[in-house]
Amino acid sequence: MNRDTHLKLAGHALDRAASLARDAEMAARGDARAIAVPLAAAGGLWAQVADSHAAIAAAMTSTDDIAPEA
Repeated sequence: MNRDTHLKLAGHALDRAASLARDAEMAARGDARAIAVPLAAAGGLWAQVADSHAAIAAAMTSTDDIAPEA
């Protein structure tokens, strides 16, 4: 994967994290309180995925493709 791909994946993961956070907030306020915690946890995991892709992109020095390791 190249740097641009990692940045795109980070953006998608961040969008997913934000969506799950909104869902968790709505669940916590409504009748679906039982699913608020799992939604928040899933959102946290997606935020970590976004952080990981952003860190990888920041560490890359170019947009050249990197051969996958075997």
